[in-house]
Formats: sequence, C-alpha cells, structure tokens
Amino acid sequence: MQMKIFQMSRFKNYVKKLPRHFQQVILDAVEDIMANPDIGELKKNDLAGFRVHKFTMGRQLILMAYKVENYSLVLYQVAPHENFYKNLKKYLKGIGG
Repeated sequence: MQMKIFQMSRFKNYVKKLPRHFQQVILDAVEDIMANPDIGELKKNDLAGFRVHKFTMGRQLILMAYKVENYSLVLYQVAPHENFYKNLKKYLKGIGG
C-alpha cells in the first residue's frame, strides 16, 4: 500500500519559499522517510509520537518533524536546528496538536 503524504501549512509554506534546488533536497529527504519511516529519531514527552529526521541542505543542518499514522506520513515542520523544537511546540499548541 502506497503511503499518503500530508503537509501541514507550516511545512508547505517553508518549502515554498526555498529555491528550487533546496526544495529538491527536502523532497529527497521525504523520499528517504517513505523508504524507511523509522529513519528519524523518536521523540519523547511533549513531542511523543513525533520523529525528527536530520539532513543537510547546503552546509546547514536541517530537521524535519513528522508522524507516521496508518499509512500516512504527516510532515509538520522543516527548518534549521536553531529554535526548532521550541517553534514546533509553539506551533502544535496553536493548532491544538
């Protein structure tokens, strides 16, 4: 069964603003996750159920927060490491997640 991909608005908006070649880097990272959903580190506490996949874009470390639920990949946030977790928690609070 093919996994469905859902992009939360925060994820979509961030990717949309990137140059085309960086969008491709993110697409490749999403494909890596689809090939192996357990690739990301499983989080605990406030972020229980989330996984965070780390990869580089240019020379920068990028983190991607996602969840896998019943054959669906839900992409929540992709951004540089700085304030990543703080911003993710704030975002989740805002959407009631």
